[in-house]
Amino acid sequence: MDPDYKVRLEVFEGPLDLLLFLIKRDEVDIHEISIDRIAKQFQQYLETFEMLDIALAGEFVVMAANLIYIKSRTLLPKHVQQPIEEEDEEDPRWELIRQLIEYKKFKDAATFLHEREEHCLELFANHPDDLKPTEPLERPLADASIFDLIRALQGVLARFKDTKETSQIVDERYTVSDKIDHLLKTVVSGQSVPFSALFENAATKGEVIVTFLALLELMKLNHFRIQQDSDLGEIELTRN
Repeated sequence: MDPDYKVRLEVFEGPLDLLLFLIKRDEVDIHEISIDRIAKQFQQYLETFEMLDIALAGEFVVMAANLIYIKSRTLLPKHVQQPIEEEDEEDPRWELIRQLIEYKKFKDAATFLHEREEHCLELFANHPDDLKPTEPLERPLADASIFDLIRALQGVLARFKDTKETSQIVDERYTVSDKIDHLLKTVVSGQSVPFSALFENAATKGEVIVTFLALLELMKLNHFRIQQDSDLGEIELTRN
């Protein structure tokens, strides 16, 4: 693998998107978030991105620092905390919770408008007669996010958690180019395969990582699309 190879995604979600994803994954209310738990999970995602050498915006580092700061304030007794001007709330989480709620409102509104746009594009003034589906319509799959992919990758890497860790994570027998060729030969046009199937024969953590980087590159080139049948469900990979 080229040591200078870096993954750069043209479209990338921000730190608030990751926090909302973690909250949804834990199935908790925004108002009941555990700063200790969410800070650990946030850091795990940053470590995975760093392992993959994916360039992150500075906002992720700022959010990580903010989570650590909020966690430190929740651990200290109130009487020993450094006073903050204009802070009139006992719970240091509230400012973050407000940001998440406001951001979620705009995100949900944008999603609704996008769905309405897609729906309107399918409307026509005239329709031919007797057009009936010959088979029951299946529920369409929803697009998965980069955070869904990282979650799935972490599940695959968990298979190697008991193996000896080394500073060199890349298996030199494989390159990103090798795995790109392998994926293009293995998955034919129009075919769908489970995400986990890509790594069934992977023998090392390095091979898993190189395969994942190859998948990201092919997604960027619009060769593959990732979808889910439900929130946090199994990820399906489809060759365009």
